[in-house]
Amino acid sequence: MKVAVVILNYNGKRFLEQFLPNVIANCDPSTTEIVVADNASEDDSVAFMKSHFPRIRLIENGNNGGFTTGYNQALRQIEAQYYVLLNSDIEVTPCWIEPIIEMMDADSQIAACQPKILSYYHKEKFEYAGASGGFIDKYGYPFCRGRVFQNLEVDKGQYDDPKEVFWATGACMFVRADLYHQIGGLDDSFFAHMEEIDLCWRMKNAGYKVYCCPQSKVYHIGGGTLPKNSPRKTYLNFRNNLSLLAKNLPDDRVFPVIAYRILLDWVAALKFLAEGCVKDFAKVFKAHWDFYKRLKSLREKRKGCEHKEVSCIYNRNIVFESILRGKKKFSDLRVGDFTSTPQ
Repeated sequence: MKVAVVILNYNGKRFLEQFLPNVIANCDPSTTEIVVADNASEDDSVAFMKSHFPRIRLIENGNNGGFTTGYNQALRQIEAQYYVLLNSDIEVTPCWIEPIIEMMDADSQIAACQPKILSYYHKEKFEYAGASGGFIDKYGYPFCRGRVFQNLEVDKGQYDDPKEVFWATGACMFVRADLYHQIGGLDDSFFAHMEEIDLCWRMKNAGYKVYCCPQSKVYHIGGGTLPKNSPRKTYLNFRNNLSLLAKNLPDDRVFPVIAYRILLDWVAALKFLAEGCVKDFAKVFKAHWDFYKRLKSLREKRKGCEHKEVSCIYNRNIVFESILRGKKKFSDLRVGDFTSTPQ
């Protein structure tokens, strides 16, 4: 099969019930296989799939290894030219697959690609997890075309040009299957959050490109597994952000960037404390402690991999630019401040 749309599910029967029929209706069965991989759900997702969608392939993972291990376990069992990692809480649209596959077929250097991600509840706005393509700043803070921190822009077609980006969202990521396995797949140790940025960075270090194709669009609910204000999410974001920097930065930038990022993290932690978010403050401490404990394994992961300056990194601090200089939109940022002008 040319394309495998793989939906990872964990206790998401309500989303399967709501959105899976829409995915089925907008996939060509002659070229596309739909697979649901269940991460040992504790609701009746599996029974629901077997009774309501018996023709859809169901992979039952033996445990909940999170987004990373769940997909790695499932994708090892699926043969296709392209994988589409699709969140269960996404509404797709007609012809959402074709423009991206055409783009990737035409350029073998495009390793991964995403559609335009809009909000399911506010369809005129970009959605937090991906918008119209992801970027990071020099200290590893992620942002998107259409979303800088919590500022979500209204989609007026301002980011409708296909563009090379730094990362494609794991909410709806098209990726070359052979390269996915060649590069080692998602990093199991991440569990969830930042894992797609790490994967994209490794692919860029290997000489490939990542794109956004806004001619395809989907609508995302977001926060289906972990709520946005979750101490667990705080922990994963802070721990994994440091991990992806340690794994992927060029040798001469690892220590200075991480040292400065740790300082900025403690500023954020003190802000949590001042706002009465004691659990989030504690999770930053735990995230750093666990990061230090895994330094040896992170050094091992750097071995045998090239680490170079790659395109689409914003060479300024997006925190300062946004908060102190009022740059709330991607279009406020100077193109010349990105490594290798985004194309």
